[in-house]
Amino acid sequence: MAKNRKYRSAALRFGPALKAVLLCLLLGGVGLGYVWQKNQIYELGRQRMARETCLKRLLEQNQKLTERLGKMRTPLALGQRLKDLDLGPPLRSQIWRLPEPARDSSRPDIGRPLVAGYPAARAE
Repeated sequence: MAKNRKYRSAALRFGPALKAVLLCLLLGGVGLGYVWQKNQIYELGRQRMARETCLKRLLEQNQKLTERLGKMRTPLALGQRLKDLDLGPPLRSQIWRLPEPARDSSRPDIGRPLVAGYPAARAE
């Protein structure tokens, strides 16, 4: 005698429903992943464009500053800058002439300190 529907196991009754739920979750996850990926691609493209714009602006600024530095290094510009700052060669009264100390060339100065507080190295 055939079994009645009433006595079927719970796995047989909820199996198709469970399969449908899992399939819906899978499709929903795939759809959500697709939308998230598209959003990431859009956001990264926007960031790339912003950085390229910033790079272009910085390269133009660098070019302008390089040209400005080149103009400032010319002898004419340097002479004008000296004139603006009121600089020139020193006067005779501003120059101090120091005599060169006499040195005995027959023997080296081994015993004399090179710098105050530091003894000279001795050759032995």
